[in-house]
Amino acid sequence: MTDPIASRIAQIFNEAFLESHHTLMSGGGAEPLYEAAAGSTRARIVFTRDYPASALHEAAHWCLAGLVRRRQRDYGYWYIPGPRDPQQRRAFFVAEAEVQALEAIFAHACGVRFVISADDFAATPAEIDSFGRVVSELIAVRRSRLRSRARRFLDALVLAFEHERG
Repeated sequence: MTDPIASRIAQIFNEAFLESHHTLMSGGGAEPLYEAAAGSTRARIVFTRDYPASALHEAAHWCLAGLVRRRQRDYGYWYIPGPRDPQQRRAFFVAEAEVQALEAIFAHACGVRFVISADDFAATPAEIDSFGRVVSELIAVRRSRLRSRARRFLDALVLAFEHERG
């Protein structure tokens, strides 16, 4: 069964960016994936199964990625599945802090519960707490200085979900 919130998030994203940025978001992936545009094929964001949090997280990655990154599969980022060693976890937290802060802002706009993710069961409670504090600090900064694509998506989420709650 498709989650109606996840479907709505993808629809809002596609209404905002399909024509202007030739990027299509859809759910149903076993794992998240970004495929860059190639020739006349548009870029594609696939979020995990039909999870609203995954849709918002992948939208945050896309909104933060610059043009060079958006020309690469999965934005050219490395990914090491857990368990990671402490150095790899630190690198993950650095790479993910802004993404998760923006995801939290998007989640708030559409009433989706945000949960910080270390994406690694080996992460210690102290590491997760520290990462959570960094993300919380970035939320305040991000809210006041959103890049244009992030602002456009946030405004569309607010409009759609306030109207639906409303």
